[in-house]
Amino acid sequence: MASIEAKIQQNPPQKTQNVFLGTQIFMRTFTMTATLAATWVTVTNKQTAQIVGIEFDARYNYSPAFTFFAYANAVVSAFSLLSLFLVFFFHRKGSNPANYFILFLHDLLMLCLLLAGCSAATAIGYVGQYGNSHSGWAPICDHFGKFCKRGTNSVVLSYLSVIFLLMLTISSATKSRQILV
Repeated sequence: MASIEAKIQQNPPQKTQNVFLGTQIFMRTFTMTATLAATWVTVTNKQTAQIVGIEFDARYNYSPAFTFFAYANAVVSAFSLLSLFLVFFFHRKGSNPANYFILFLHDLLMLCLLLAGCSAATAIGYVGQYGNSHSGWAPICDHFGKFCKRGTNSVVLSYLSVIFLLMLTISSATKSRQILV
């Protein structure tokens, strides 16, 4: 009796595996497209404004935080595509908890990288929107409205990807916990 229960736990029903695969494909595809869109919006974000007769440019690469944000999104997008191929490969090999542990580590690293990029962009965006009176930094979003709006949209897309990466991390950790049993 105990050996039959062990076999059932090792090999979940095919329908459960297919639902899990479909969920993984959806979340990884969404993460990949959202981070790719956030990268594109950030990299193409620029605006020129005249302030007191002087022309100023606003571009993402003028800020190291926005540059890091764009690169973090690009890396997460590329590695999400790679992980999509890994999910297909692991599904064909069978349900091995060690494979899902690799995906867990991958998802966790991508989550940390993207969250760091989002945090950096959010901090600079806050200063751009509200300024910092203690440092003498004036808000710039009243002069560069389009730039700030596109930056906000990019950060929102990235935070949605963070949520999906968190769900992927939890699901991969749940599937890989059978290693210790």
